[in-house]
Amino acid sequence: MRIVFIFLFFAEYFYASTMSNVVSNMIAKNKIDPSQVSVLIKDLHNGNTLVSHNAGTIRKPASVMKLFTTYSSLLEFGPNFRWPTRVYYRGKYSKGVIHGDLIIKGYGDPTLSSSDVRRMVYKLRRLGIKSIDGNIVLDRTFFGTPDRVSSGFDKNKFSEYNAMPDAIMFNDHMITVIVKSNGNRVNVYKSANDRSYKVVNKIVSTTESCKGSRAWPKVLVNTGDGVPRITVSGTISTKCRPRYIRKLMTHSYKSFYYTFVSELKKDGIGYHGFLRLGKVSKGAKALFTHRSRSLIKIIAKTLKKSNNLYARHIMLLLGAKLYGAPATLSKGRAAEKYILSHNGLSNLYAKIDNGCGLSRASRVNSIALSRLLDSANKKFGSRWRKALSIAGIDGTIKRRFRHSIARGRAWMKTGTLNDAKNIAGYVLSKSSHRLYSVVILYNGREKWKGSSLQNQIINWLAR
Repeated sequence: MRIVFIFLFFAEYFYASTMSNVVSNMIAKNKIDPSQVSVLIKDLHNGNTLVSHNAGTIRKPASVMKLFTTYSSLLEFGPNFRWPTRVYYRGKYSKGVIHGDLIIKGYGDPTLSSSDVRRMVYKLRRLGIKSIDGNIVLDRTFFGTPDRVSSGFDKNKFSEYNAMPDAIMFNDHMITVIVKSNGNRVNVYKSANDRSYKVVNKIVSTTESCKGSRAWPKVLVNTGDGVPRITVSGTISTKCRPRYIRKLMTHSYKSFYYTFVSELKKDGIGYHGFLRLGKVSKGAKALFTHRSRSLIKIIAKTLKKSNNLYARHIMLLLGAKLYGAPATLSKGRAAEKYILSHNGLSNLYAKIDNGCGLSRASRVNSIALSRLLDSANKKFGSRWRKALSIAGIDGTIKRRFRHSIARGRAWMKTGTLNDAKNIAGYVLSKSSHRLYSVVILYNGREKWKGSSLQNQIINWLAR
């Protein structure tokens, strides 16, 4: 028995030694300065560390930081938690008429959309409500975050990844403008009846082919003077298919309000009031609670699509749960650290900042990520792994591993900034059916080198 144990010990030792040499050779072949990369690979079957290269070095995590936020929320709420949005009224209710205000309190459901608003209005009609005599009051006080539309992280301030949180989120904080030909002209119109912004159509139509500069319009967003305005211009062919322009340019609660009012009118519910911001007043009566999809599904979209807004909302929810509303960044950071430390993940080096990784202050090392991956796999198994991007199948690595041996055998979270190309997750070996946890952090300007190294290591493990 002792001989067998010694044999297995040396077999594992030489296996790990071989893997370390292979990874070192890959780093050299990709002409990467070894100090710019950290690699930590573990065999989750026996817990052995197979490769450890600069594992303790502190690096910029980019979006792999979302692993800390989403795993913390699973530990605290469980996979089946659903965000509430509660509807009340104040005043009197008689014969289908609310003689007073309708109040809607948001708790930061990041997925609230046009279809959810339709369902909410349908519930009002099913309750027999025919008219609202007062105003619609929106209660956004669950979040104590800055009242900004964009984080302004970079010059692309109207892009989706810059969206800021709101207790009443709507359509991912984005507006959609449609550019579509109609006969011999090109029209521009809003996808929803949202009066919180204006559209200016300066397009010149042409019947020439839909190529080059005639294929896509020029877009200018102005948010500096009063009502935000989007101007669409250029010479566009009537032969082009519809173009959808998505921009971050107005407060989500305003878009929610105008869509809600539009749906009231469609359903024949009378309303002639105004938008008011406030709180659920004492004595307000509950009508119903609308709930989001399950947390595990929201986490899957957060990780697969690397949705910054969803991650921010999850962290804020954690802060409010542990330390009370209003939710703030500082409460969210403290909540994540508390939850992780009380679930066997104390003394992790992770500077969380805003919970999504779109930050110049976030920091992490490979050891912290590896320990988290090990813990999450033990507690939630395949349900957790499937929430990550699946190589060659979905999410941020759908195209990256489409034609590789790792297709369907790797579950990963990626993270990219101007000077960072990172990946962390799991790889299932095709030959030995071993499951590995893998963390590869590259911090440098030549991101393609980091991507190439990661692809080679992941494909090699899968093989």
